[in-house]
Amino acid sequence: MTVRLVVADSQPVVRAGLFSFFMNTDVQIVDEAQTAEQAVSKTLAIWPDALLLDVRFPDQSGFDVVSALRSQRFDRRVIFFTSEERQPFLARALASGADSYLLKTTARAELLRIVVDVATSAVNPTYLDYVASIEAPERIEAFGASAGELRRVASHLRRRAVDPMNPMTERETQVLRHIAMGLSNKEIASSLQLSLDTVKEHVQNILRKLDAGDRTQAAVWAVRNKLIP
Repeated sequence: MTVRLVVADSQPVVRAGLFSFFMNTDVQIVDEAQTAEQAVSKTLAIWPDALLLDVRFPDQSGFDVVSALRSQRFDRRVIFFTSEERQPFLARALASGADSYLLKTTARAELLRIVVDVATSAVNPTYLDYVASIEAPERIEAFGASAGELRRVASHLRRRAVDPMNPMTERETQVLRHIAMGLSNKEIASSLQLSLDTVKEHVQNILRKLDAGDRTQAAVWAVRNKLIP
């Protein structure tokens, strides 16, 4: 079975490299896009088996692309392929409805295997639901270096029914927004003109109120409950 793939990346050298990567394999690149707008329009026009896209584009983000596609009932696989290793990016990818998240350091053989596996999977729910499933835990590792992180975040969300009305103060909500945007405690303190110790206290209160194990899980909560755009 040939997997029909659209590649979306703002860098021509990356797109050219992917064409070379997938040459003479079971993956056929049927079109490419260099902007978020093109990624949406070309994907909806072709309806490929999968879309492989970066996080950053000159017009919008890759997260905006995924949200736009899902709003148009695009039910095929979406795979992020990016250099962004920060945990909040992973959180936003999961929340937007992506199926997997891979780094550009992924080896060619591994990239090919993951793309084919994700694109041909018969599992219909989003990858977030998929990795949380206890029915196929052995397949989680097929998704590369990010599999453990995806599994940990997904498992937490599966165990906990999030309450969007969780009682946080206005200041805690501000701090949480900054966490979801990937800022460090020091950066949050500078942005909100607070002491570092005060920020640390707010972070601990947020994690406790959300029953979150770390900042990534708190960021996922923030994105899914629309605390950040």
